Amino acid sequence: MISFGKRGLRHFAIALTLSVAPVAAYAQAPDEAAVLATYADIALAGYEDSLATAKLLDAAVDALIANPSAETLQAAKEAWKAARIPYQQTEAFRFGNPIVDEWEGRVNAWPLDEGLIDYVDASYGSESDSNALYVANVIANPTIVIDGVELDATEITPALLQDNLQEAAGVESNVATGYHAVEFLLWGQDLNGTGPGAGAREFTDYSTAEHADRRAAYLKAASSLLVSDLEEMVGNWTADGAARAALPELGISAILTGMGSLSFGEVAGERMKLGLLLHDPEEEHDCFSDNTHVSHLNDAVGVQNVYLGKYVRVDGSVIEGPSLSDVIAAKDADLDTEIKGLLDDTIAKMHVMADRAEGGEAYDQQIGEGNAEGNAVVQAAIDGLIAQTRGIERAVALLELDNVTIEDSDSLSNPDAVFQ
Repeated sequence: MISFGKRGLRHFAIALTLSVAPVAAYAQAPDEAAVLATYADIALAGYEDSLATAKLLDAAVDALIANPSAETLQAAKEAWKAARIPYQQTEAFRFGNPIVDEWEGRVNAWPLDEGLIDYVDASYGSESDSNALYVANVIANPTIVIDGVELDATEITPALLQDNLQEAAGVESNVATGYHAVEFLLWGQDLNGTGPGAGAREFTDYSTAEHADRRAAYLKAASSLLVSDLEEMVGNWTADGAARAALPELGISAILTGMGSLSFGEVAGERMKLGLLLHDPEEEHDCFSDNTHVSHLNDAVGVQNVYLGKYVRVDGSVIEGPSLSDVIAAKDADLDTEIKGLLDDTIAKMHVMADRAEGGEAYDQQIGEGNAEGNAVVQAAIDGLIAQTRGIERAVALLELDNVTIEDSDSLSNPDAVFQ
């Protein structure tokens, strides 16, 4: 593990006839422990904000269940969207810390086979070779069979979702918990393909529709579980939390691993390029709500946060301190300037994509076949993520770190495999 000890200012004085050249000072790199402390403080603040907004979402769910209406359903949707902003910025803490990685699938797993949870349109199909629970519809069926064993789902509780349904039968797409389960229960399926429009679930699904009470119970269980899961992660980043305690051994490699893997394999590859190659609206992160542009943008912001050692909280306050940027600048100021420029460029390209979506052309439309202009906007954001990954790799080389592995994606490195 590389150590970044304090280094004194170096002074150069060249004696000339009756004159001395100006002193040239080199920035002192911050101590590694200080950089990791800032990183952990930003993680704690980000998860605290995620928890606070999830609690507001949970309250909006309570209001919807108590008084189903178009207004209470819309308020719950808006609360869900608000909750996504701080959470997506925490994704930069993935990949480099096993505490986060072992937990993350409980709150942000995707894509999901929504037929496990609730009713689906006939176009969804009635079976899947890879998932026996493809249309199990636990909301409509108080008893389901998993791997030949009958499960009593009469009472829909957080424990049922987490212990029995999440990745049931060992199938990753059986996503029963987290943001996307809640998203599906608020919006329903998006049946518009690459045309305009998101999911259009009616508020009557929680009042007069068949199984309304069980649907409400599922939504409340998923919302409550999201809150408790985020409470757990907040605890992991407090002063004596497990994720923070792991940092001295993981070191600065954890920061670079998270930055590179999220940028390249996860967002540029699995979340963006795959859908663009296939022109498939099912391959978008927030597919029910058409909120994908917000998620991608905030992932990019999260990477920038951890590099700069600065996070702007939901209430506008700022958490900042010694950063990886400071470490790189002390060794190679030009590289630091380059990386900051690459991060800025990616976010600017993400804003172009997001502005286009807010203007009426959703992300799933932008990746649609035949939409050359929209495709180019998405590809530009992908190119930005790839370019910043190359900068991150140069930082790894500069620091001579041999324990940074950046996640890959066939979508980027072997696109032919996507079509096989």
